[in-house]
Amino acid sequence: MTEAIKAIILGIIEGLTEFLPVSSTGHLILAGDLLEFEGEAAVTFKIVIQLGAVMAVLLLYWKRYVNIGINMLKLDFSKSKGLNAIHMILAMVPALVVYLLFKDTIKSQLFGPKPVLIGLIAGGLLMIFAARSRRSVTSETVDGLNYTQAFGIGLFQCLALWPGFSRSGSTISGGLLLGTSQKAAADFTFLISVPVMFGASLLDLYDSRDLLSSDTLTLMLIGFVTSFLVAMIAVVTFIKLIKRLRLEWFALYRFVLAGLFYVIVIL
Repeated sequence: MTEAIKAIILGIIEGLTEFLPVSSTGHLILAGDLLEFEGEAAVTFKIVIQLGAVMAVLLLYWKRYVNIGINMLKLDFSKSKGLNAIHMILAMVPALVVYLLFKDTIKSQLFGPKPVLIGLIAGGLLMIFAARSRRSVTSETVDGLNYTQAFGIGLFQCLALWPGFSRSGSTISGGLLLGTSQKAAADFTFLISVPVMFGASLLDLYDSRDLLSSDTLTLMLIGFVTSFLVAMIAVVTFIKLIKRLRLEWFALYRFVLAGLFYVIVIL
């Protein structure tokens, strides 16, 4: 199997899993292990191609981003306007700080099958706990989020730095525990995914600049385009699904996936 075909397969996996709380990074790592698509450059590849799927979110929510940008330029952060740049910044800073402090450890120690399986199970347990917690909902929509909830969701997003936990799974679980509806938490998760993944991808490309070659960049472009196209087809359906389907069902899938890969990869 050629490297280009492997890149296409991983791009399809990324496009299908990015919008579900099942850990797209975890899927890419497990699939990459099976395809023998590994190494330092492969780690960067798996992070960068996520940006392709996330760009589909940018197209879906572009009006929201434009409004946030306009209000930020006007220095208008009135809560009456709903979600604003301060919410976004509060949610992004925790994971950014943790990533900058521990990025080398994360990439060298956690981008492997065993850590992913642990993350899938631990993240699934978190999702079940959050879904079954009896919390009064104070924010039905994303515009109802307060700054404390935004920052709290940002803290939960730090868990997603462990591959297998899932960014959407962690942040939606955090939102539920902090009093948001599942719909509000899902919308906020998708909105912050664009700047988070864009920043992470640029940092990784810069850090891995010595490993990049024309062949590596070509593979990244193939994976990026594939994940973007697949995500454009899947995004609307999957976003509706995550807003309506209880988290326990996604947790069950994660447990089954972890069990299958334990048998296939670990044993």
